[in-house]
Amino acid sequence: MTFEQMLEKIRYEGAYPTRERAEEAVRLILSGLGRRLTGDERVELAARLPREAASILTAQIPEPQPLTGWAFVKDLADRTGATPATTRWDTGTVLVTVAALAGDDLLTRILRQLPTGYALLFGRAELTQAA
Repeated sequence: MTFEQMLEKIRYEGAYPTRERAEEAVRLILSGLGRRLTGDERVELAARLPREAASILTAQIPEPQPLTGWAFVKDLADRTGATPATTRWDTGTVLVTVAALAGDDLLTRILRQLPTGYALLFGRAELTQAA
């Protein structure tokens, strides 16, 4: 998938009025994800994304403070001044496309690395162990 195809898919799936609005969402979410992912999963994901998307992801320095999925969305909303609801929509729209590009195995490893709450953002059920 090219970056243009990725943007068009996200524009369609997210019902964004313009390609530019879809690109804003992609840049915001991939930058945020780049601050959360480390190690082999980060490198493998970058290799599966279009070159431009991979550059956005890898340009970020991972932050040591882990954030739950909801805290991730709130952090992105605070950075942009958008509402948490709009940011949650943007996050889900972009990360579902990222999940498709990553594939099931890599996505599973990414979700193991991240705190709780990210599975739903990637379009997966959040499974927990029975007590």
